[in-house]
Amino acid sequence: MPSPGSCFMRLHPFQGLVPDPALAPEVACVPYDVVNTAEAAALAAGRPHSLLHVDRAEIGLPPETDPYSDAVYARARANFEALQRQGVLRRETEPSLYLYQQRMGDHVQRGLVAGCHVDDYDAGLIKRHEKTRKDKEDDRTRLIDTLSADTGPVFLTYRDQPSLTALADVLVRTPPQHDFTAPDGIRHTVWRIPGGAEWIRAFAAVPVTYIADGHHRAASAARVARLRRERNPAHRGDEEYNWFLCVLFPASELKILPYNRIVVDLHGLAPEAFLAEVRARFGLREGAAPAPAAVGQVSMYLGGKWYGLNCTPAPDADPVARLDVSVLQDRLLGPVLGIADVRTSKRIDFVGGIRGTAELAKRVDAEGGVAFSMYPVTLTQLMDIADAGQIMPPKSTWFEPKLRSGLFIHTF
Repeated sequence: MPSPGSCFMRLHPFQGLVPDPALAPEVACVPYDVVNTAEAAALAAGRPHSLLHVDRAEIGLPPETDPYSDAVYARARANFEALQRQGVLRRETEPSLYLYQQRMGDHVQRGLVAGCHVDDYDAGLIKRHEKTRKDKEDDRTRLIDTLSADTGPVFLTYRDQPSLTALADVLVRTPPQHDFTAPDGIRHTVWRIPGGAEWIRAFAAVPVTYIADGHHRAASAARVARLRRERNPAHRGDEEYNWFLCVLFPASELKILPYNRIVVDLHGLAPEAFLAEVRARFGLREGAAPAPAAVGQVSMYLGGKWYGLNCTPAPDADPVARLDVSVLQDRLLGPVLGIADVRTSKRIDFVGGIRGTAELAKRVDAEGGVAFSMYPVTLTQLMDIADAGQIMPPKSTWFEPKLRSGLFIHTF
């Protein structure tokens, strides 16, 4: 394994918690940040072993409870300890890595589950492309510190390494530790890799990884490690709190869906005047397909019709400015529709591509405004932006399928 300070990523087998195989489908849950409190409560209803009772512990408290209150973190810890006490979550017999496979229809992706080092995150070997919000980062920092555990993995990707793919091809022919299909139709299969020495050697050929999803979890894990180092006068550097839970996928296997936009009004413009502005800035063709066919194309829904827009960036545009979402923002959403900051404006909404383009038409037909159907950002674009040390615009990528939390938990 590369030593601390190496220019290569480090991986760490961990002796974590895993669910009783018979209860894995009930324990496993969607990431905490893809559902609100009401949605989390509905998903956990009648499922007392769901990890949502830990990750979103406010669902077990009165509705008026502040989700960042002391009571929520205390309830999370109590629920987490109860799952262990009841044998729902069991300690592994030895440090291990895991292979985690997800199947969504015909799409299959396989990721290596391991501990990654917070120093590699701080050193930029785990590259970021998003900013984090302080309130969300504070919340996960406190939860991880309270539990002394990473309950949800950070979703990482890397440029394909054939030796790792070959190891996965062999492993999937053996009996798995968990194998079930969730209510949403996604099949989840997990193989345990005791020790994982061969995989760690193969991964030494991967110089950097990229956060696909989980920027707040990664930032929070790094903050917890710093807190623990400060509290530990005998800190050596090999403590378990220096590692955090990740799943690492080869880039070619990932599926990015678009993150579409709806603007609730035309900023005082009549439809004809708005269409004239769009035509002048992008060109405009009627009868376009609801889903654009390539980078540089956007489909727009207005007044019961789909239109096609050409989002051609400037020749000297940097990796962020070349994105379709950036071109749309800079040429239309900002100057014409008055959406100065998509992070704070209440006149724009974002619809994950998993909901389809019919959702856009349905919303606009019922509520008015205009919708924009985007072509998905590519992994190459994401990596180019991260390599350049730049930040992607908000709501640019939507990865599916989502990783489930609770199938493997790293504790320290």
